[in-house]
Amino acid sequence: MSESEKNHKGQCFCGAVQLTVQGDPVGAGYCHCEACRSWSAGPVNAFTLWKSDAVTITQGRELIGEYHKTDKSYRQWCTVCGGHLLTRHPQWDLIDVYAATIPDLPFTPGVHVNYAETVLPMNDGLPKLRDFPAELGGSGELLPG
Repeated sequence: MSESEKNHKGQCFCGAVQLTVQGDPVGAGYCHCEACRSWSAGPVNAFTLWKSDAVTITQGRELIGEYHKTDKSYRQWCTVCGGHLLTRHPQWDLIDVYAATIPDLPFTPGVHVNYAETVLPMNDGLPKLRDFPAELGGSGELLPG
């Protein structure tokens, strides 16, 4: 499959902001931290991680709002409909495009992160990390589950 065939389109809730991701994500999974739960208004947040140069806003860049509670996560949304789009992680040169934002991408989760904070235990056979992988500055500690 060529790289052009690995382009996936996504958008906010109303479609005013559109984006494309190219290639394959460098990771995908579920985050259980309190910040992601609060931001997503759900018990868990499904993520896909991409190198920054693999994500392109193709429409509505001027309609994107951004908030960062910490320097690790710059969360972006559409200012028209409030639909969540992505979170930039500049310290890792990664962008988390929420799995639901790119519906034609086959979501293949590989890990649970921040599982020590879970409010929704999941028995799916995937590794459950206490926080983050060691290569991203976490403990890399696996939890039972």
